[in-house]
Amino acid sequence: MPWVYILRDDSGRHYIGMTADLATRLAQHRNGGTQTTRRMHGELHLVASKQLATRTAALCMERKLKAWKNPAKAIALLNCSAVG
Repeated sequence: MPWVYILRDDSGRHYIGMTADLATRLAQHRNGGTQTTRRMHGELHLVASKQLATRTAALCMERKLKAWKNPAKAIALLNCSAVG
């Protein structure tokens, strides 16, 4: 089952992503293996994650969170047990 997740770097920047394997994807981000998070500074921290039933649901959730452009609201939504 896919995951939607939010990372935060040491400077406070956020990244929202989706993956089928959260542990592997986090390792890729932290080792500089992804183009999307190479520009982030310092250590990357997982601040929120939510497992969803389908890939389609995860993609929709990821798009919704990115469209908000509000990391605090996105984190709150992923931490809410009623989602997904």
